[in-house]
Amino acid sequence: MTSIRIDLWGDSITKPTLEMKRFMMDAEVGNEVEGEDPTADRLCEMVADLLGKEKALFVASGTMANEVAFRVFCQPGDEIILDQSAHPLHTEVGGPAALSGAMTRPLTGVRGVFTPGQLEAAIRPSSRQNPRSRLVSVEQTTNLGGGKIWPIETTIEVAETAHRHGLAAHLDGARLMNAVVASGVSARDYAAPFDSAFIALTKGLGCPIGSVLAGSADFIDQAWRWRQQFGGGMRQVGIIAAAGIYALENNIERLAEDHENAQVLARGLGAIPGVEIDPGEVETNIVHFGVGGVGLSAPAISNALATEGVRIRAIGPTRMRALTQLEVNRADIEEAVAIFGRVVEAAAPARRRAAGA
Repeated sequence: MTSIRIDLWGDSITKPTLEMKRFMMDAEVGNEVEGEDPTADRLCEMVADLLGKEKALFVASGTMANEVAFRVFCQPGDEIILDQSAHPLHTEVGGPAALSGAMTRPLTGVRGVFTPGQLEAAIRPSSRQNPRSRLVSVEQTTNLGGGKIWPIETTIEVAETAHRHGLAAHLDGARLMNAVVASGVSARDYAAPFDSAFIALTKGLGCPIGSVLAGSADFIDQAWRWRQQFGGGMRQVGIIAAAGIYALENNIERLAEDHENAQVLARGLGAIPGVEIDPGEVETNIVHFGVGGVGLSAPAISNALATEGVRIRAIGPTRMRALTQLEVNRADIEEAVAIFGRVVEAAAPARRRAAGA
């Protein structure tokens, strides 16, 4: 089997650097379930301050952060409003229904971003027969929307609309720091309108595990309980929380490199015949593109690239998705584009035959 040399499958596949592992090894640890792990406490204090919230809680994953927040806010039968492309709808294994008994109401946004007007129209009037609209969830940046950044003005208006109707507002900040670096808007400003927010440590920040969920003191007190019920109670968690501290101190600003590399990738792919992409839509580190004119299906292209040591995911018959991350440099991106071009050129005879048919 050919080893993968240039891995653009995702930004959550990175391995801890030697420096991060050394920092983890030196971490002071304790029984975190009893509030006795000083390293976990420090990480949570850092994130609470970063997001402008009273308290924070270390959890195993972004999925757990979302699901704990949903459970705090929702009773069985309540409704969560979110975009049709949102992570909880597609890759959390039905968590809102299974763990909170909550319904989901998807909105048709543009690349994952919906409007305050769409939210207003979706909120159900109070009735003895209607489900209760209880929570709106915003994903920053949008994952299946191709890394699009929610404008700060839109997030404020969406949260204000929710609050005006008695709903809570949650920020799924799995790639919040990508939005921060790309836009210049602070994490605190992005999180300010929301009742709860989290950041993932395992995406561009390069940690092996973990997210941190933040909110009011009362919210976090409840979140502790639901994290425990969901099996998320961890003991000497400082050894992995330390990775988050290292990442926050060392890996935020370097996200700009991932964004620059994503632009190089997008422009390079756009120059290849049959590839459909608008580099102007690439705002952060996620690159979505079409291959309908190449003459090979997306899975076939993905397989062909893998034999050349490049991994790019097929997300449909003619759609592909690449993410830049800290283990891929500019030279790697340029090589990946060159290999992609060779794969497409090899398919050119079939494409020309199809065009002449």
